[in-house]
Amino acid sequence: MGKPIFIAGPTATGKSAVALEVAKKVGGEIISVDSMQVYRKMDIGTAKPSAEQRKQIPHHLIDCTTISEGFDAARFVREVENKKKKIKQPIFCGGTGLYFQAWHEGLGETPPRDSKTRKTLEEASTQDLLRELKEKDPKTYKSIDHQNPRRIIRAVEVIRITDKPFSEQKATWTNQAPANFFLIERTSQDLRNRIESRAEEMFERGLVEETCSLRSELENNPSAQQSLGYRQVIGHLKGEQDLPETVRLVKSRTWQYARRQKTWFRKTRGATEVEVSEAEQAKETARRIIELIE
Repeated sequence: MGKPIFIAGPTATGKSAVALEVAKKVGGEIISVDSMQVYRKMDIGTAKPSAEQRKQIPHHLIDCTTISEGFDAARFVREVENKKKKIKQPIFCGGTGLYFQAWHEGLGETPPRDSKTRKTLEEASTQDLLRELKEKDPKTYKSIDHQNPRRIIRAVEVIRITDKPFSEQKATWTNQAPANFFLIERTSQDLRNRIESRAEEMFERGLVEETCSLRSELENNPSAQQSLGYRQVIGHLKGEQDLPETVRLVKSRTWQYARRQKTWFRKTRGATEVEVSEAEQAKETARRIIELIE
């Protein structure tokens, strides 16, 4: 594996298009760092690269598992380990900060998933799990994202399996970015406009129909079901809100998620921030990144 290039940032910043252009210039292959693009058939709602883009440049860790299977940071690391010798110039691109962190700095000594424990936890309410986490591991309770059920479930799962606080078992992270870690940044208004446009495009392309076809599979995988877009459309299919309100919810929740991503990446020390203007094309952003590569 050559020296990796990392292109990270919140959803809808245009990082996938930039990574594609960088890959063309340096002869690279893209490793997707996205916790939802791993699932086959979840295409529109996860904004996967098109078939044409994947034909131009090899993409890895896209469509590598079924919705009925689990996928987590530990598996992400294992998958990359299996592929790294075959990729001369890897370009890691995505917005799942935990996966970047797991690859850079490891996951510590936490045990693997336990299907029985996981099923029990997935049936519990987030508030009940947070109460348990607060009682058994106040340190993790204070630092964990209370809006992220998957991470809460994982923390409580580890505690129940090991009878030790999760905070004592996870890796000690420095939050130091590796070399060639580029963070795509846009103004808040530009990013919000892009999020809203992309959400509308997803519905025009058939997000409701795609969700209908996957509904039974999604409802049997709480992690996949949490994916933005699908979760709100399932609510619509259950009669919880009409379609215009569903579109509004997808826009609103995606913006909230992008803000949480920005907060995560802001903690990454030493990342090279790449400010992108509204009018700048991906080729130009890629050119600027290539000039900065060490």
